[in-house]
Amino acid sequence: MRSPIFFTGLLLCVAISTSAASSARQIARPAKRSYDTHSYYVLEHDPTLDVSVQDCADALGAEVVERVGELYDHWLLRSQKIVSDNNAEIDTEDAVLSAYSRLLQDHGLHKRDPLSLAIKHVARQVPRQRVKRATPPASIDDSDSQSLARDIAQRLGIADPLFQDQWHLVNEDFPEHMVNATPLWDMGITGEGIISCLVDDGLDYESEDLAENFDAAGSHDFNDHVNLPKPMLFDDHHGTRCAGQIAAVKNAVCGVGIAYKSKVAGVRILSGPITDVDEAAALNYAYQNTSIYSCSWGPSDDGRSMEEPSLLIQKAMLNGVQNGRNGKGSVFVFASGNGASAGDQCNFDGYTNSIYSVTVSSIDYKGEHPYYSEGCAANMVSTYSSGSNHNKQIVTTDIGKDKCTRSHGGTSAAAPNAVGIFALALQVRPDLSWRDIQYLCVRTAQIVNPGDNDWELTAMGQPYSYKYGFGRLDAYDFVIAARDWEPVKPQAWIEASPLQLRGGTMDADGNFAGGEGLGKHGVESTLEITRAMIEENNFEVLEHVTVRLWANHSRRGDVEVMLTSPNGIRSVLAEKRKGDKDKNGFPGWRFMSVKHWGENPLGKWTLKVSDQNENDESGTFVGWSMSLWGSAKDASKAKQYTLKSSDELPIPFPPPNPTPIPDSTAVVPSTTKSYQKPTVVSSTEPGEIDIASSTAQLTTAEHSSEAVEGNGMDDNTRFLLALAGSAFSILLLCGAAFLVVRQMRWNRAARQGSYTPVAGGEEVRMHLLEHDTERPVSASTRQSDVIYDAEEEAPIMGVASGQIGFHSEFLQDDELGSSGDLPLYSDEPSAAQASREDAEGPRRSSSSSKS
Repeated sequence: MRSPIFFTGLLLCVAISTSAASSARQIARPAKRSYDTHSYYVLEHDPTLDVSVQDCADALGAEVVERVGELYDHWLLRSQKIVSDNNAEIDTEDAVLSAYSRLLQDHGLHKRDPLSLAIKHVARQVPRQRVKRATPPASIDDSDSQSLARDIAQRLGIADPLFQDQWHLVNEDFPEHMVNATPLWDMGITGEGIISCLVDDGLDYESEDLAENFDAAGSHDFNDHVNLPKPMLFDDHHGTRCAGQIAAVKNAVCGVGIAYKSKVAGVRILSGPITDVDEAAALNYAYQNTSIYSCSWGPSDDGRSMEEPSLLIQKAMLNGVQNGRNGKGSVFVFASGNGASAGDQCNFDGYTNSIYSVTVSSIDYKGEHPYYSEGCAANMVSTYSSGSNHNKQIVTTDIGKDKCTRSHGGTSAAAPNAVGIFALALQVRPDLSWRDIQYLCVRTAQIVNPGDNDWELTAMGQPYSYKYGFGRLDAYDFVIAARDWEPVKPQAWIEASPLQLRGGTMDADGNFAGGEGLGKHGVESTLEITRAMIEENNFEVLEHVTVRLWANHSRRGDVEVMLTSPNGIRSVLAEKRKGDKDKNGFPGWRFMSVKHWGENPLGKWTLKVSDQNENDESGTFVGWSMSLWGSAKDASKAKQYTLKSSDELPIPFPPPNPTPIPDSTAVVPSTTKSYQKPTVVSSTEPGEIDIASSTAQLTTAEHSSEAVEGNGMDDNTRFLLALAGSAFSILLLCGAAFLVVRQMRWNRAARQGSYTPVAGGEEVRMHLLEHDTERPVSASTRQSDVIYDAEEEAPIMGVASGQIGFHSEFLQDDELGSSGDLPLYSDEPSAAQASREDAEGPRRSSSSSKS
């Protein structure tokens, strides 16, 4: 028998080996890419089948490079390019994709071929560029700060020479407008033990302001494919500046960070085009140790782009919130965007309107809305950054050993300020989940600039603004609330099946057919969330609402979209964008709103799609779907959400072979038209809701003659059902007539008498027919016509009904008027570039850029 010492030693060896393997896995670095010589692909592999990844790669004629970040069933493959003598790629057929296509054809799924089943999907990787959301250079004010900052510096031992200029930390002019972190510093809360990752253009880890707080293990350069994210280009200062806002140490260099004892890592992706594989890996990099990912970038803020993360990147974000931080979830913070002056809105950005993101907009040193900061129903909170006063920008660290800047800003600077506040809270409560952070944002945000008419009350009585979200973050209130916070229950959701309007469809190539013409008054469609749906989905408290829209239009920027809840709360999901001339419409685009947070979802939800009818442009409302996201009623019955492959866009609409909806959860849609322009501003005070008018409008919609539309049947199906029913009826009638005739003969034979017709029989029968043609049509006969008339006379929503209006120009400040002539916010604004873009015309919706 072996001694206990032997088994103890064995267990110790196993533990050490496991720990070493775990550490090796965490610090594994992605392989260097070579896009000049090789083409790269993502393979989604089914590990449940007895087919290896290598077998799949061999069948495709490619070699295995590595796993895609933390997505365990996704693998990066590559194949060598065919190049000419001058290293230019020769335009030939893509051998890997061709092999994949042949596999699908030769070994279709219906044959249950293991190899074709093991290869779930293959996609080629194309590098794309993202854009930073920073501020242009501005003039510098070297005036001395006043006594408050000096007193705090002396009390806390802060010797940083520019601390007194960091107005977002200590605001001498408007003391009510600062992040309010200094009371927490007095309590010893400085972010210690928390790691935030700057997903950006690099991080100068040799800066004296950042070296002490740099986390090398959580850092990587996905642009140059090296271990450390050293800024290399002339404008690679963005990530370093953001990092200084979070974690610049107390020293004698520049200023201090909000969480100046926390750690910062750098993941470099913005210094050149990047593939979906690397972006997905970046958003999950070192995600067990890293708590927060700061993302001050996104698609172009030009007022005409509409782009969302690919399915692979969506999987990475879902993986982050489900598995990051040992299941507590990665916290993703995104800047809302700098395109408000160009008419852009953050609901056209698939990163900022993700339910997994905390979307942060800007306010300036006076608490006012800067001209650049984008508004939308996905904005959660706001915090401080630059504004109209160029002397009041963000003072922070810059690239160089001891360099500083006074000219940082844009929503790029707002996002890391929020990250710093979250780092302070996680020091106190490291067990908070990603949803706990969002709840704390909603519960502790404070109204700012209350005179702005963009504020409205939610169903819970809480003010909300498309510009400011639920309000500004206050570090002290946030952390104190976090200290005693009761963690929320697991996530639950309700997904309603897509509704079609007049048999509307979209094929895999994005071609639309059918749908309801928008006309000059727009179209409304209604679905109902029933109590059975709530119970069956274990749903308790509403958080996010997402809407997918299928709409065809010859000029996308003319379309406006509004969602109205059963309680009459309206979310403007899209307002007119004058620069958006795209002709591809909305091929299943996903909008999101946080404005219904905490609302009772029971009842009818109405989506209105309106056309501004300019320049003879036109479109159709094809269909839509809605999902509700919130917390589970019974935590023991909670399940984990799985991103379906059908979420990849574009997809056929409706999906092929849809799953039937049980009767108890059936969604009954209706379509109606009203006469209100969606930009009419109500005279009703913010927060006042005329429930009676809202109910009347929904009742009219419910009894629409077009209620049969949207039930998922096309015209052919309805015709076949009607034909079958008619044939069955004829057979019944024939059988009945046969029985009646036979019975009559038996009766006549029994009576042995003769049949005497009624006098004037023919005349009587003709008289009845004449009367039949002249009588008024019954209510049942004319039901559809009557309801159609009722539609046309439905109560007009807006001023007449006393409801809250659909805010016109909700992205503009009162003092700016409606000119919208302010320049687009960017790092290095170029007049020549702007002229060139105007000459080239609008970009396609698939374009990518940083902002």
